[in-house]
Parts: sequence; structure tokens; C-alpha cells
Amino acid sequence: MSSVQPSPLRVAVIGAGPSGFYATDALLKQREDVSIDLIDRLPTPYGLVRYGVAPDHQKIKSVTKLYERTCGDRRVRFLGNVEFGRDLTHEDVMRHYHAVIYAVGAPSDRNLGIPGEDRAACLSATEFVAWYNGHPDYVGLEVPLDARSVAVVGMGNVAVDVARVLAKSVDELAETDMADYAIEHLRSSEVTDVYMLGRRGPAEAKFTTKELRELGELANADIVVLPEELEVSEASLQGIEGDATKLKNLEVLREMAGKPLQGKPRRLHIRFCVSPVEVLGDERIRAVKLERNRLEPTESGYIRSVGTGEYETLDAQLLLRSVGYQGTALPGVPFDARKNVIPNERGRVLEGPDGPPLAGAYVAGWIKRGPTGVIGTNKADAMETVETLLHDELPPVSADQASPAAVDRLLEQRGVHPFGFEQWLALDRHELEAGKAAGRPRIKVTTVDEMLRLAGVKA
Repeated sequence: MSSVQPSPLRVAVIGAGPSGFYATDALLKQREDVSIDLIDRLPTPYGLVRYGVAPDHQKIKSVTKLYERTCGDRRVRFLGNVEFGRDLTHEDVMRHYHAVIYAVGAPSDRNLGIPGEDRAACLSATEFVAWYNGHPDYVGLEVPLDARSVAVVGMGNVAVDVARVLAKSVDELAETDMADYAIEHLRSSEVTDVYMLGRRGPAEAKFTTKELRELGELANADIVVLPEELEVSEASLQGIEGDATKLKNLEVLREMAGKPLQGKPRRLHIRFCVSPVEVLGDERIRAVKLERNRLEPTESGYIRSVGTGEYETLDAQLLLRSVGYQGTALPGVPFDARKNVIPNERGRVLEGPDGPPLAGAYVAGWIKRGPTGVIGTNKADAMETVETLLHDELPPVSADQASPAAVDRLLEQRGVHPFGFEQWLALDRHELEAGKAAGRPRIKVTTVDEMLRLAGVKA
């Protein structure tokens, strides 16, 4: 580590999701004399663990116990309810910290780019997941569950989560920490058929075997898989040679295709080699036009889908797209609009793609590498960024500015009232106690105003 590193080292971490916590933890383990402000625009920490993980997957959320220990370190402050770009700028953090790590994830989603996609009943899986998980930004989202059929476009784990939630009975969901308003809305659901649509074949699907098996175990829905859509070319088989997960997926799908329907209330259809090309209807969605695809290997070995000009019409009144996340630009921070990430080299922010480093600025997580991997993938990614940071010569900051008190004064002058970690722990206890009384993991508070009121923080 460079001898020019300041002591104590002051670092701002923007974003209190998994990558932000892993970066904070890595700094704590490698520097005794460090002072970290973990900053998030919401009062609640944990990011996608709270608002992205499916409510019926509680085990995954146990990782928050590790995050809680990180935030309980005396060298860390959680500053929730502080929005970067509004309450603090890049210039502010560079004035008050020796370094900043941007760990804001990839909050936006990709569009399909097809006619009719702008209709109200075309939503992103991102929005739908945030809605049923009680994200304050999506409490008012209108989800038309009077639809008989729903098209879920995508073959990743998020698409599987969305399809599973739609296929489950409301009694099953009522035992989770799903937002109360979402449970009540799902109680009136008229959905009978859910279609997962993949543009490529079963060998190219991105879901994990564990997630896939869950679909076959649904108490409320039969699984429908067309045997003819499970035919796999030699090129596709070569592409997954040695990939235990994808080979097992093929095995599980073939088992599903061979099972007779049991007459359950709902049906979950898993379709391959089809792409939506148009959303049909007037004010409401009536159907989705699909094109059949064939698969062709490229010189690199990638298997691409090519439209055949053969079409079918799928009955659907709600479309949820789950075709990938993408990062969005932060005010005053360089951004690569082509890759939708902050340009960087091993976590060191660059002034532009292939440009020089931006002194003192770093990046971690999806906004660094793109939306790939699972929650745990962010750990190694954050460690790489921290290693880079600790070997760099950081810009100087005057002693009177490089202090928690200086940041507190700045926020107070701007009328910003941070939500501290002790206040989060009080809110956490409130949610857990309310959940225990109802026989559920927790009952979430879903508006910022109510979070602040319960914690006694000014709005």
C-alpha cells in the first residue's frame, strides 16, 4: 500500500446494497484507520436484498446479518435518506472524503423495442418485483391483474421469480414478507395462464436449476413444456459441454414435458425460440404477436436467434419484460452510454472510455461491470475495487473538511435529515414484531414518510 495514504482515510460509499456493503467490509478488513459513510437515498439499507429478492426466498435474505455486523462497526456510519445528486454532489464528496466508491447498481431495465410496448399493461419485471416487495418508489404502480394471461419475456431467475409469484396462490404469498397492498391486489387476480418466453432454446436459458425445479413443485399451477421445443442442436450441446447447471436444466425440462396435467387452477407455460414482435390491442393489451426463431452458431460459438418469418398470436393482457437491467448516469460522474456503466479500470473511475483516471473516484458492483452474477458475485468485485483504491495516491482533503461533523453540517444546511443505522434497527424491529404477530417474517413499512415518522426523523 502506498505510503501517501492519508490517516484516517475518509471514504464515501454511495449505495447501501450488496456491492456497497462488500466494499465497506473490504475497507474495514484492510484499514484500521478508516472512516466510512455508507450513503443511500432510501432510509432502508440492503438494496436488492430487501427490494429485489423474491418474498418466498427468505433464506437468501439472511445475508443481511453479515451486512448488519458491517454497519455496526464503529468506523461506519449509515446515512440513509440522503440522495446523491440532490443532497450531495460529486464535488461535495470529493471535498469531504479522500475517496468515493459508487455502488449504485443498475436500476433501469431494457426495453424490447417493439410496437405497442408503450401501453400501460406493458411493465418491466423490475417494476413488478419492486412493487410486490414494497419499494417506496413503486407503491402506486398499477398492475392489471384482471388479465387472464400474462406474458413474461425472459429466461433468467428474475423471470422465474415473477412467473412463480403470479402462479402461486395468495394464501402461499400471504405467509411471506410481500407488501400488504400487493397481497391484497393479488387476492383479486384473475390470471389463469402465465407464459415464460425465451428467444433462444432450453440450452441457452439463464435460470438456475434450483429455481427451475421450484416451478415444477408449485401447488397451484401445472407446468406446460412443449416437447418439440426441447430439441437441442449439436451446436447448442457443444456450447454447454461441461456446464452442469445447463445440462441439469435440460434434464429437468424433459421431466416436466413428460408429466400429465393435474387440473390445477393455473398453468405456467415455458416456451422457447419465440420473440415478441408486436403488442396488439387498443387501450388495453389483447395479445402479443410472436415470431418463431431458429438458432445459429456464430464464429465465436455464441448461439444467436434468427427470426423465421413464422408467427403466432399469444393471448395475453399483461406483458412483463425481464430482458436485463442497465445502469443509469449519475450527476457529475462519467458514464459510458454504450455499455451503460461508469467507465473504469479495475474499479478506478475513468474520465471517459479509455480516458485518464478520475482521482479519488471508484466504482463497484453492477454499475462497474454490468448486471451479471448473483448477490455473492459482488464480494470479489468489491474487493478488487478496494485493492485498487488502497494502492492509489488519493487527492488531499483538509483536516477540517475530512470529518463526519463537516458532512453533518453540510446536510443540516441543506435541510437534509439522515436516517441513521440505529433508526433503521428500530424500524427493522417494528417490522419484525408486526410480522411475528401475524405469523409472517415481517410486515414492511412501504412509504418513506411512515419510515421517518416511526423513527422520529423530520421529513
